[in-house]
Amino acid sequence: MSQTLRDQLLNLGFKPVPKPAADKPQHKNPPRAGAGGDSQRKFDPRHKPQTGKPAKPTRSQAEIDLAKAYALRAQKEKEERIAAEQAKQEAARQRREARAKLSALLAGKALNIPDADIARHFEYGGKIKRIYVTAEQLRALNAGELGVVQVDGRYLLVTLELLREAEAIFPPAVALKVDPNAPAGDDPYADPKYQVPDDLVW
Repeated sequence: MSQTLRDQLLNLGFKPVPKPAADKPQHKNPPRAGAGGDSQRKFDPRHKPQTGKPAKPTRSQAEIDLAKAYALRAQKEKEERIAAEQAKQEAARQRREARAKLSALLAGKALNIPDADIARHFEYGGKIKRIYVTAEQLRALNAGELGVVQVDGRYLLVTLELLREAEAIFPPAVALKVDPNAPAGDDPYADPKYQVPDDLVW
């Protein structure tokens, strides 16, 4: 049997001619990740993924300074309120202690007489007050030898020495202190003829 030219060429070492590329089946599946194309953009380190959240607006230095100023002012006002409240509480404590000390000083030393029938009027706390005294006490009171101290809502007739001690402890408690050298017009209630009638409604 005679060999064909193709067979003779194959025997001599020639390889058969490959089939055209058009004959190869086409791959319908898309290239795998990492094979190139669009997939490379997914792993590009320069590419930042979009999160969908809007970026926070940056605050200017002026806004930051203004916020700090408001915070400092609020802190200062708070400290001032605390200091004022503490001062108020301290003043109230001192008043309580002074009144207690004054009550102890005057305990059993008042010169008030239950059956005294002469009303001595005087101004105290912006209002007209009165204390009942005897004729002798009225003279001594108008001469500045006696005085009146307000303690626990009561008006106590005391000696001039006790009046001075009471004034040193708690000055607002002194209700009536007559200066004998002052003109008579300074205290119109010192003169009996100018005394306010007891039945007068104030």
